[in-house]
Amino acid sequence: MNRFSFFVCIIGFSFGLTCLNPVALAGEPLNLTGSGASFPSALYWVWFQTFSKDHKNLTIDYKSTGSGEGVLDLINHKVDFAGSDSAMTPEEIAKVNGGVVMLPMTAGEIVLAYNLPGNPKELKLPRDVYPDIFLGKIAKWNDARIQSANPGVKLPDLPITIVRRADSSGTTYVFTSHLSAISPEWKNGPGSGTTVNWPSLDRLVAHPKNKGVATAIKQTPGAIGYVEFGWAEDSKLQMANLQNKTGKFVQPNPSNGEAALTSVQLPENLVGWALDPEGENAYPITTFTWLLFYQQYLSSEKAKVLREMVEYAITEGQKSSASMGYIPLPVNVVAQVRASIYKIK
Repeated sequence: MNRFSFFVCIIGFSFGLTCLNPVALAGEPLNLTGSGASFPSALYWVWFQTFSKDHKNLTIDYKSTGSGEGVLDLINHKVDFAGSDSAMTPEEIAKVNGGVVMLPMTAGEIVLAYNLPGNPKELKLPRDVYPDIFLGKIAKWNDARIQSANPGVKLPDLPITIVRRADSSGTTYVFTSHLSAISPEWKNGPGSGTTVNWPSLDRLVAHPKNKGVATAIKQTPGAIGYVEFGWAEDSKLQMANLQNKTGKFVQPNPSNGEAALTSVQLPENLVGWALDPEGENAYPITTFTWLLFYQQYLSSEKAKVLREMVEYAITEGQKSSASMGYIPLPVNVVAQVRASIYKIK
């Protein structure tokens, strides 16, 4: 399924998406509002549209604002739930009276998408090379370190333009955490976070949301940027094969993303990472993404529908994940999420 084929929904990438039950039904209308991560937003929109069809008078409105804004909206009680690729920190959770329930809903890969003349496919980027590209230490595409990994590929004498996220982003958090795991210089420099102090480079540009980064890469010859796999795929961008911990160059796809998650054991709070995953076929930048809920809602009906929404997402909803470029939750993670649904009260 193409992630933009939602003809029955009102779509606005800046303003969110509202999925309405088209049949007038009896009972009090119920409106659920959410905001946050753009990484899984296409999948969420499909889920919410389908789920709302089977629930009387239900409206679900999810705004793709970025993980940072979603977390802030939850803290400030502007939404009923939020999405985040970086979950929440203990400091953020402490600002929410009664606590927060964080549940992984799906997983995906962050790819390095690029735009080069001649459209070379599956460019190989060694694990000591792509951190140096984002540090600005490698400034041209025909640099000897890139060329040596790609014999037979004619790389242009073209400056590298780096495209990053402009907003507070869980995608940025995962990407910079991975760079920190494999590059001491990155760890001791920009470090990791939903926002970081990027190197001062002439050819570094910032755009909001995964869609904004994908669009900028597509429009900029010589560009490279980090973006969720599905957004890159839908934008028909070339994606680099990255060298993983075993030394193998791995193509981003759901199968190699699944391989990266096999070694992740989620703790009781269901927040865990695969920052430099083991496994020959493990794609190196793979992550879960979470929906965030309050532990206590004023409306028992709202809490009940939210629990049902999660149950739908981890069962029927998972069936549409792979076809949209996401990674279905492992069976053991589904069991952990189901056991935690009751915490939404």
